[in-house]
Amino acid sequence: MDPGEAAILDSSPRSFSRLFALSPQLSAALLGRMNVIDHVRDMAAAGLHSNVRLLSSLLLTMSNNNPELFSPSQKYQLLVYHADSLFHDKEYRNAVSKYTMALQQKKALSKTSKVRPSTGNSASTPQSQCLPSEIEVKYKMAECYTMLKQDKDAIAILDGIPSRQRTPKINMMLANLYKKAGQERPSVTSYKEVLRQCPLALDAILGLLSLSVKGAEVASMTMNVIQTVPNLDWLSVWIKAYAFVHVGDNSRAINTICSLEKKSLLRDNVDLLGSLADLYFRAGDNKNSVLKFEQAQMLDPYLIKGMDVYGYLLAREGRLEDVENLGCRLFNISDQHAEPWVVSGCHSFYSKRYSRALYLGAKAIQLNSNSVQALLLKGAALRNMGRVQEAIIHFREAIRLAPCRLDCYEGLIECYLASNSIREAMVMANNVYKTLGANAQTLTLLATVCLEDPVTQEKAKTLLDKALSQRPDYIKAVVKKAELLSREQKYEDGIALLRNALANQSDCVLHRILGDFLVAVNEYQEAMDQYSIALSLDPNDQKSLEGMQKMEKEESPTDATQEEDVDDMEGSGEEGDLEGSDSEAAQWADQEQWFGMQ
Repeated sequence: MDPGEAAILDSSPRSFSRLFALSPQLSAALLGRMNVIDHVRDMAAAGLHSNVRLLSSLLLTMSNNNPELFSPSQKYQLLVYHADSLFHDKEYRNAVSKYTMALQQKKALSKTSKVRPSTGNSASTPQSQCLPSEIEVKYKMAECYTMLKQDKDAIAILDGIPSRQRTPKINMMLANLYKKAGQERPSVTSYKEVLRQCPLALDAILGLLSLSVKGAEVASMTMNVIQTVPNLDWLSVWIKAYAFVHVGDNSRAINTICSLEKKSLLRDNVDLLGSLADLYFRAGDNKNSVLKFEQAQMLDPYLIKGMDVYGYLLAREGRLEDVENLGCRLFNISDQHAEPWVVSGCHSFYSKRYSRALYLGAKAIQLNSNSVQALLLKGAALRNMGRVQEAIIHFREAIRLAPCRLDCYEGLIECYLASNSIREAMVMANNVYKTLGANAQTLTLLATVCLEDPVTQEKAKTLLDKALSQRPDYIKAVVKKAELLSREQKYEDGIALLRNALANQSDCVLHRILGDFLVAVNEYQEAMDQYSIALSLDPNDQKSLEGMQKMEKEESPTDATQEEDVDDMEGSGEEGDLEGSDSEAAQWADQEQWFGMQ
C-alpha cells in the first residue's frame, strides 16, 4: 500500500494532527471544513483579483437575498476581499464604501461575540484566526482616501487606531499626511515612532530632517543599529549630509556627499548622484549639475527622480531637441509620474508655447501635488501669460514645499517686479538674504531688486561686487553687473568683465551681451562672431538673432534695399507662403486653446 494512502486510512488523532501540520488546506478538505469563503480567501492570497471580484459580488448578492446563508464573520470576509479587489482595480471610492460596510459588519460581529458565550466548537478557532485584520482594513481605507486626495479623511481614519496598535507603515503614512497638512509636531512624533520600530527607515530620517529636527538627535536614534550591524559605518555621515541639505548649507552638503560617494562601497550610487546633481543645481552650478544627472542616467536608464530638474536645465541651455527626446523616453517609462509632464512642459515653455506649458504643468501637479518643479513651471507660464496673481499663488506653494530652494523665491520676486510691487520684492529679497545667508546667489537676488529702484543703484553695485568676489563665474551676477555697466555706458569695463567670465565657460547670454557691448564700441566683426557663438549654443535665442540682423542691415543698407525690391517683384509667390503660415499658426492656436487652463 502507498504510504500516503495508509496515512489517510489511519484515523488516529495522531495521524490527523500530523497531516494537518503538513498541509492545512488538504486536512481541511478531508475533514469537510473547506467552504466557499476559503476558496475566495485562497484566490485573494494568490492575487486573482478579477476572479475574487466576480465571485465575491455574486456571493454578496446571495447573502443579501438570504441573510442566513453566511455567518456574520463570513460576510465580513467577503466584504473585505471584494473591497480589496476594487482597490486593485483603482476604484477607490467604491472600495471605501465596501470597506466601511465591512467595518460595520465587524463591529456588529464583535458585539455578538461579546453577548454570545463560546460553544466550545473547535472549528470556530481557525475561522476567527483567518479574519482579515480590522487595522489593515483601516489602512487600506486611508490609502483610498489619499488616492482620492481626501487627506483629512485619511488622517481621521488612521487617528482612530490606538497608538499601540499602529504598525510602522501606519505611522509612516500618518507622518507624511501630518507633514503635508502642516502639522509638524504630530508628524515628528509619528516619524520617531517609525524609527523606534525600524531604525533603518531612511525616508523617515529624511522626514525628520525636513522638519528641522537636529541631525545629532536623528543620528542618536540609529546609534544602536550602527554599532551592532556590520557595514553601516556610512550611515552617520549620510545623516550628516542630508542634515546640511535641509538647512540649506549646499556647499557642506556637497562636500559630505562627495566624501560618501568616493567610498568604494557607495561609488556610483544613483541616489547619491541624484542628490549631488540637485545640490549643484541649488548652488547655481548648472554645469556640474548636468554632468551628475547624465552620470546617474547612464547608470540607470530608467531613472525618473530628478529628471524634471535635468530637463529644465537642458531647456535653459537651449537644447530643446535633447529635452524633447528626454520627455519621450520618460513617457515610455511611466506617464503616472510628474517628471515626464514637467520635461515636456519645459520644452513648450522655452518654445514660447505658454498655454501648452500651463496645461502640462497642471497635469504634473495633478499627479504629484508636491512637485516643486511642476509648480514653478505652471507659475512661470501664468506669469508670462500676464496672470501674475495666479502665478504668485504657485510660487508661494513652491516656497512652502522647498524653503531652501532659491529658484522658488526668484520666481515670486519676478512676479512682484512684473506687477511693479518693488516694496514687496525688496522685503522678500531681504528675507531670503537673512534666511539663506550671504552667498553669491542671495546677494545677486537682492541686487536684482535694487537695480529696479534708481535710489538703490549704488547698493546694487556693492552687492554684485561682493557676489563676484565670492564666485567670479556666477552667470547671473555677471549678467546683472553687465546690465549696470551698460546703464553707466562703461562698455570697456563690461567687455573685460564678460571676457573674464567666458574664459572658463561658454554661455549663450554672456556671448550675446558681449556682442552688444562690442557693437557699442564699434567692434562689429567680433560682435558678429559673438552673436554667432550665442546662436550656436541656443538657436532659439531671439535677441542674438535680432542683434545679428540689425548689424547686417547697418553694414549693407543698399543690399537690403535691393532685397526688398526683389521681394516686391515676387510678391505673388510669397503671398501663398504667408497664407500657409497663417493657416499653420491658426492650427497651433486651436491646439493652444485646447491645452489652456481657465
